[in-house]
Amino acid sequence: MYRAKLLGKARYAISDATENTRPRTLFQLETDLRQAIEQNQFELHYQPIVDLTDDRIVSFEALVRWRHPERGLILPDLFIPTAEENGMILAIGNWVMREACLQTRRWNTSAPPISVCVNISPRQFQVHDLIATVSQILNDTGLEPNHLELEVTENMTMQDAPRASQILHEMHTMGISLSLDDFGTGYSSLSYLQHFPICTLKIDRSFTARIDTHPESAQIVATIIALGHNLNMKVIAEGVETVAQMQLLKKLRCDFGQGYLFSCPMPVEEATQLLEENRQGHPLIPNKRPCEQETLRASLSFATG
Repeated sequence: MYRAKLLGKARYAISDATENTRPRTLFQLETDLRQAIEQNQFELHYQPIVDLTDDRIVSFEALVRWRHPERGLILPDLFIPTAEENGMILAIGNWVMREACLQTRRWNTSAPPISVCVNISPRQFQVHDLIATVSQILNDTGLEPNHLELEVTENMTMQDAPRASQILHEMHTMGISLSLDDFGTGYSSLSYLQHFPICTLKIDRSFTARIDTHPESAQIVATIIALGHNLNMKVIAEGVETVAQMQLLKKLRCDFGQGYLFSCPMPVEEATQLLEENRQGHPLIPNKRPCEQETLRASLSFATG
């Protein structure tokens, strides 16, 4: 009945034996998540964002992973939706931001300084004390605000555009950079976009993946880049996996690239080594580090019970 209601009015859903295991699986996931927060089982992996003009690492995106004591490393797509629904994402999100700021402060003891990009979840964006929380984390960690970039999605900003505009402007006033993720896949209004203090547009990987094989995707990417530049924004292409994609992005004057061509997300020790090598002029391509592929489909036991 509840599955049918989720599908909309006048719908039906057929039950099968696996339905009986899902409530138990969800309950176990929530229980394990609470323990993970209490026992600090989360860790951050970092993926570099690269300046396409000189292949220099300018930033890292901080990506949370869950080191489960029995199931091993678990990717966020298997636990973030549940954490978002039950509110535990607030504790996880605050931990991610604090840890990412602390690590970036350590990296910035050497030059040139870099920034860190942290995703803000829809639930975090809705809480009334978000600005105060971000300010406190910056004060506690000592990271300069201009070295923190907060990433929001189109849909988050459009659900309540006036309130979103107020929050984003307050962050911008603090000196924090703001990026709009998955651009082109939501339902944003260009009339609102010009009033948001967005610094960076992130081209969704679904467009980047087809840029060198489908002319229509290349045209969309070119349009997004031109739009961003006309609005005095930088543009990041996500999901760059081939040299051909990178070369075409350079030709289109895309500012930054992110993807497996340069590096997969990696633990802090490996990210630190990569940053040091890059600062010394070592090339990022070819990427010799094996990517997680996210190693982890064993962790699908959460989804299957």
